[in-house]
Amino acid sequence: MPEVRPGPGPEAGTRPVLPTCVASGRVRLIAITPDDAADLVAGRRQDRWHPEFPRRDDVDVAASVPMAADWGGWGPRYLVARQQAIGTIGFHAPPWLEPTGEVEIGFGLVPSARGHGLGTEAVAALLAEVDAVGVQVRASVGPGNAASLRLLAVGGFTALRGSDEDGRLVLGRPGRTSRVAPPTGDLL
Repeated sequence: MPEVRPGPGPEAGTRPVLPTCVASGRVRLIAITPDDAADLVAGRRQDRWHPEFPRRDDVDVAASVPMAADWGGWGPRYLVARQQAIGTIGFHAPPWLEPTGEVEIGFGLVPSARGHGLGTEAVAALLAEVDAVGVQVRASVGPGNAASLRLLAVGGFTALRGSDEDGRLVLGRPGRTSRVAPPTGDLL
């Protein structure tokens, strides 16, 4: 179960912390280190990466790792199967930096890893950790991305909230309540 550590966060005085590694049957979700992020951004390959990894989105995600160092596990993670990074998963920001206290999940897999349930398994594992600390999650997805829409529906994202400024559908998970208060005042 994730721990909640005291910290200088929201007025409640605590910030929910997620484990560095989340494991499920076939996947492990491992926080991307600053050194790994530097390799991703610089285009330096690692032998533990799938031949199709990184995708452009993975490189973009890696750029947020330095600022995520103090996010308590809410930053980008490798999605690992069979000892190889096959994608990334994580949150755009921790709940104490989100105006509503709700986090947005993002994920992506290399093409050859799609369609085998690995993304569904990864999202379920990460959501279990987030649910344990009482944080609400939303997702944004392009309306033509049928595979991600199916994956999110399986994960409980069935409440359509409309669309964002880029035309992506914004989905929520009904019936979940947050135990983390949204921040007040200055978010930084």
